[in-house]
Amino acid sequence: MNNCESEEIVEAANIAISNLLPTKSRSLYDIAYNRFKKWCAEKNVQVYSENVLLAYFSENAKNYKSSTLWAQYSMVKSCLIIYDNIDISKFPKLIAFLKRTGDGYQAKKSKILTKSEIDRFLSSADDKEFLMIKVGLILGIAGACRTDELVNLTVDDIEDPVGKYTMGKIPSVVASYLKLPDVACYTGHCLRRSSATLLSDAGVDITTIKRHAGWKSTTVAEGYVENSIENKTKIASQVLVVRKSKSIVYKLFGRSFDVVVSSEHGNFHEISELKLLLRF
Repeated sequence: MNNCESEEIVEAANIAISNLLPTKSRSLYDIAYNRFKKWCAEKNVQVYSENVLLAYFSENAKNYKSSTLWAQYSMVKSCLIIYDNIDISKFPKLIAFLKRTGDGYQAKKSKILTKSEIDRFLSSADDKEFLMIKVGLILGIAGACRTDELVNLTVDDIEDPVGKYTMGKIPSVVASYLKLPDVACYTGHCLRRSSATLLSDAGVDITTIKRHAGWKSTTVAEGYVENSIENKTKIASQVLVVRKSKSIVYKLFGRSFDVVVSSEHGNFHEISELKLLLRF
C-alpha cells in the first residue's frame, strides 16, 4: 500500500476492482484465472511472460477446441489485467497462436427457420396445442430474443409463466412439427439467428440489424446471418432478370443511329437470345 493512500481509499479501490468482472460469470473468470495460477505454481513460474502464456495455451490446445481456448484467453486476460496489471493482449505471438488453432475450425451454429417455414407453422399448427409456442416464436423472431430474454418478459396478463427449458425448446418443437431434418440442431439460439437472417434477406443493412439485436460487433452480427436458400434464390433471380445491353453508335447514309444489343440473361455470346434494336 502506498503510504500516501489511506485505508479508506485502498478499500474503495479494491471494491471498484472487484466489480470490473461480469457479475453473472465472475465465478467462471475466477476458475480460469485460478487454473492458470495453479499451472504456473506447478511449473515454478514467477513471471507471466509471453513464452509462459504460449506454453500454457499450447498445452490446453491439446484438449480444447478453438472457441474454448479463446474464451479461456479472454477470462485469463481480464483477470491478469485486474489482479496483476499485466496486459497479455499485447503478446503478438500468443494472439497468432490462438488464431492458428482456429484454422479450419467451424463452430456449430443453430439452424434457422425460414419465412415460409414460420408462416406454415403459424397457419397450420393447432392453437389449442401450440398457442404458447406460437407466441414465443413470434416474440423471439420479432425481437431477435435470447432464451433468457423471453423468460424474463414481464407481462401482467400472463397467467402461466414459462421456464427457460420450455422457451429454449420452441425452435425444435416447430422443426419437429414441420418434419424438418436434424431437429436437435434447432436450439434456443435459432430465434435470434432466424430474426437476423430474415432481416438480411429483406435487404436490411448490417447497421440496422446490429441495432435491432443489440450487437456492437459487425463480425458477430454477420456470424448470426445464415446464407439462406431464400437469399440465394433472390440473388439468382436478380441476376437472371437483369437486362444487360450494349449500345454502339453507327453512321449510315449520313445519319447516326444506335445499335442496342440486349440479352435477357446477360449473356452476349448466345446469339439466339440477342435482339438488335435500331434507334434513329
